[in-house]
Amino acid sequence: MRVYILVVDDEPDVEALFRQHFRRDLRDGRFLMEFALSAPLALQRATEIRDAALILVLSDINMPGMSGLEMLPIVRAARPDVPVIMITAYADADTKRKALENGAADLLTKPIDFALLRIEIDNRLGQAA
Repeated sequence: MRVYILVVDDEPDVEALFRQHFRRDLRDGRFLMEFALSAPLALQRATEIRDAALILVLSDINMPGMSGLEMLPIVRAARPDVPVIMITAYADADTKRKALENGAADLLTKPIDFALLRIEIDNRLGQAA
């Protein structure tokens, strides 16, 4: 079974960063990572991935057009089985409260602690097995 993680961020260099940090996992086929440059593209992709297991959505909060916080309740309604972790450079208490109230599993701050994220991904992989 193919296992996917969907990363949503309007910054194109985020894909290279994630691919670098998880290169061994990706090469070994532990999971696949897909990248969406906007919330609408992510919503489309989240509903399309049905032939495989979408185990996690990682989304930036601040994006042009639809923000990650605006996308969050929509993706949670469409895919209630998939946890969403929000990512932000501004981890104030109000942002964290809004994210958690709208269904986020967690909130990570930039720069991302990839060791912590790896633990989260390993937990999700264990649940999907």
